[in-house]
Amino acid sequence: MRVGFVQYCPAFLQMETNRQVLAALLEGIEADLLVLPELCLTGYFFTSSEEAHAAAESIPDGPTTAWLTTLSQRTGAILVAGLPERDGAQYYNSAVVVGPRGYIGHYRKVHLFYEEKLHFQTGNLGFPVFTVTDRSGETYKLGVMICFDWYFPEAARTLALQGADVIAHPANLVRPDCPRAMPIRALENHVFTITANRYGSESNGRETLSFIGQSLICDPMGRILAQAPKVGDAVEVVEIHPAEARNRRITQHNDLFADRRPEHYQLS
Repeated sequence: MRVGFVQYCPAFLQMETNRQVLAALLEGIEADLLVLPELCLTGYFFTSSEEAHAAAESIPDGPTTAWLTTLSQRTGAILVAGLPERDGAQYYNSAVVVGPRGYIGHYRKVHLFYEEKLHFQTGNLGFPVFTVTDRSGETYKLGVMICFDWYFPEAARTLALQGADVIAHPANLVRPDCPRAMPIRALENHVFTITANRYGSESNGRETLSFIGQSLICDPMGRILAQAPKVGDAVEVVEIHPAEARNRRITQHNDLFADRRPEHYQLS
């Protein structure tokens, strides 16, 4: 199946402009799965919690989920995209998964980075894995984590232990480490990973953050199949076979998960 990432530079809080840019970037793209960045329509560096909360919306009955569903119908692809979520009086940094038939599920970011802790609650949905279908009718398992979750190996491992073949990773990366680390996350869990980052800079009036681009797709052997530059719009699509993630044998005597010895691990 064909999977890819979308890298671009959203205009802060210019949602309609950003929708138009993303729709244009995906014009004519053929894919089964496309991953968009974290907070992909709003931008990232909010000046206050009030500003972040005003941009938030409900999932699945908010306008972004509806717009993404229309975009999915146009492209034929499953879409994974980040947005600020409002659930009653609670606010989350979330990612929604939609297909041509609509909402599939969503994830709320567990590991909040920097000033996200001022605006959002810690995610309370765990690390979900969704069974989805590509355009040929083949099913595969899709896990989701967001940006700073990569820093915690337990996140990707939890998804892999639930059978994820592919991990979608919407991001707004500012630290330089992630493009070096994601091949390891893919290798140590024997999964495909798709990191969709943004580029450009944003200021909240007190400081400026610069985003590093370099979106990338990795295979279960830790090889980079596609990578975007540090700066510039990019839509990269590659052919993968999700079944390759299901054979976790390393040698004839070793299996990545069967050889785990959790009774010896100190995890808390």
